[in-house]
Amino acid sequence: MKTTVVSAKYVTPDEIDTGNKPENGQFVKLTLTLENVGDAPAEIRTYGVMEWEDDHTAAQDASTLEGVGDGRTLDTTYKPGQSVTGFLVLDVGRRGGVVSYAGTEDPDADAAFKVELPA
Repeated sequence: MKTTVVSAKYVTPDEIDTGNKPENGQFVKLTLTLENVGDAPAEIRTYGVMEWEDDHTAAQDASTLEGVGDGRTLDTTYKPGQSVTGFLVLDVGRRGGVVSYAGTEDPDADAAFKVELPA
């Protein structure tokens, strides 16, 4: 998968129309374009497999259900050559760090994509 970051914006609960506060510290809204540049279908399911970490904190689950149903979803099966631009709202410990998609069954595999967050 090729990942292009369109934007990464820290948001308040009001900005994403929720009464929920972030459990980990900070909501971030990531707008991404995911493109299957391989030669086989690729299935992306982000809930429960998005992690955040920084120099001081080991990888932690950053998944939320905030924003689900709003706009285009990144969660789908991508045929070779297909792409989607959509967004995720994640719950991260603080500004900065890296979020990654750890949705693979191979524990030794690298993340399908990683995004460095602005400080």
